[in-house]
Amino acid sequence: MSAPRQAPFLGETTWARRFETPLREFLRTETGSAAVLLAATLAALVWANVDLPSYEGLWRTSLSVRLGDAGISQDLRHWVNNGLMTLFFLVVGLEARREFDMGELRDRRRLVLPVAAGVGGMLVPIAIYLALNAGEPSAHGWGAAMSTDTAFAMGVLALVASRFPARARTYILTVTVVDDLVALCVIAIFYSERVRVPALLAAIAIFVAMLLLKYRARVRNGLMVAGFGVAAWAALQASGVEPVVIGLAMGLLTYASPATRGDLERASDLFRLFREQPTAELARSASAGVAKAVSPNHRLQQLYHPWTSYVIVPLFALANAGIAIDGGFVARALTSPVTLGIMAAYIAGKPAGIVGATWLVTRLSRGRVRPPVGWAAIAGGGTIAGIGFTVSLLIATLAFDGERLEEAKFGILAAALCASVITWVISRVTAGLPAALRARVLYGTAESIVDLAFPVDPDRDHLRGPLEAPVTVVEYGDFECPYCGLAEPVVRELLAGHGDVRYVWRHLPLHDVHPSAQLAAEASEAAALQGAFWEMHDALLEHQGRLLLPHLVGYAESIGLDLDRFRRDLKEHSGAARIAEDVDSADLSGVSGTPTFFVNGRRHHGAYDIATLSASVRAARARAALVS
Repeated sequence: MSAPRQAPFLGETTWARRFETPLREFLRTETGSAAVLLAATLAALVWANVDLPSYEGLWRTSLSVRLGDAGISQDLRHWVNNGLMTLFFLVVGLEARREFDMGELRDRRRLVLPVAAGVGGMLVPIAIYLALNAGEPSAHGWGAAMSTDTAFAMGVLALVASRFPARARTYILTVTVVDDLVALCVIAIFYSERVRVPALLAAIAIFVAMLLLKYRARVRNGLMVAGFGVAAWAALQASGVEPVVIGLAMGLLTYASPATRGDLERASDLFRLFREQPTAELARSASAGVAKAVSPNHRLQQLYHPWTSYVIVPLFALANAGIAIDGGFVARALTSPVTLGIMAAYIAGKPAGIVGATWLVTRLSRGRVRPPVGWAAIAGGGTIAGIGFTVSLLIATLAFDGERLEEAKFGILAAALCASVITWVISRVTAGLPAALRARVLYGTAESIVDLAFPVDPDRDHLRGPLEAPVTVVEYGDFECPYCGLAEPVVRELLAGHGDVRYVWRHLPLHDVHPSAQLAAEASEAAALQGAFWEMHDALLEHQGRLLLPHLVGYAESIGLDLDRFRRDLKEHSGAARIAEDVDSADLSGVSGTPTFFVNGRRHHGAYDIATLSASVRAARARAALVS
């Protein structure tokens, strides 16, 4: 272990670029789109109440698409509901697969809890709705009382319960993904028209052919896959099965994976060839190499998620949320079993189902399976799941028509408003609790997933800060990486502001983009052999543009090292094996770029400005105190 040494702080905290993950991008997009979705909903209500004939007239306008003698003809509302919404469910499927491959569900033991909560959060509302509609023809509409709107719920949760930990949103997001998967199965099985078997078999054959081309023949042409998807959608439309399920299926089959260092290095080599000889052929090769480094799941989310969040879902709301409201309608709706059933299902059934199923699994497993957050966060997530907008409206349009459809829409909108208010109340009550109790009910006592493959070893790692600190921040860095230089003063401020944090530097020299990084790393290890790792570390990050051998010798002289020994250690590559161990540990931890931070073994995603890192440290400290 190299001795921790104090060094002067290097200037002011600098905000640096964000290292995003699909989940954080997903949550941020949903949060921003919630305002657009709300605006579209209000616009539909205003339009329907000002001029209902023009509202209905527009959405009942027929639109036909024909190719020879074959074609599809339906009104604009149906084109939105079972056409554009296919892309929405594609994004839902992509996010479900991403969570399974890279998110909380990559630990398969954690799959049982959100699945149970998702199913419980649907069965209880269905039971409540059926109890209030027993013996009525409206009982057929039970599907409209079970599904959470992921976009609206996540956006409103961020607005009314900002104090909840990020993992609460992650957990509820996982629950709602299960919710969406089950809802799509319900639509396909219970709310499809009379199934025409030849068309259904044709859709299955097209989908299987697409899978064979994609996975057996290794065809990666996006336009070809999209063409198969459109053909399968058209066949499902002709079969009477709701065609939106094809979007979900394609999303679930699109794998997600982090960019590997090998793929990034190959992309760098291709770009370097293009830089040396900028031809059209090399430009295509470089572009393909860069695209290949990012998983298809992430690429498709980047492409479609903003469109679904900011255009398609708001357009769906505009087409379906418009109802004419007056005193007579409200009086009728408030006595209608459809409205009351939907409201009771969402306001009471959703939180009861989610919290109850989570508690039951925790109890039956004797605590071996526990939620990743505390019970107040689970309760708030359960109440916000009472926002059942998009899929609920979609099923309502399939199950009802006329007055019953209007009553169902009213119940869905009223339940969404009540769910938002109740969640806000839970958030405010939780904020007023004593600090220790608040931490427990928000963060819980479950062990966190550990992403760091090699735990910190005080006898080996380079440490700064108290040896027995409850919070450990590990950075994989490169002395020539400009973003590591920007992060350095942030790390210093973090250590100064939190006396119970220790900091670890591990090497990840990116040879393909930083030619002097390996030599600089070896210089720091040569200094470590003389007990001066941190002095050299600081000098290297302060002079990132001057990392050639004469510069390194100059830094060694300025910090008082034995220059003959320093030169000998550099010449013999004395630190190369140690650096290689760090690189191997980075690969096993899924690290491909710098700087990458881990807080108490869990990978830190997002910005590395002082506010964001401090928030991660506070959360880690609270969790460490609860599980100790």
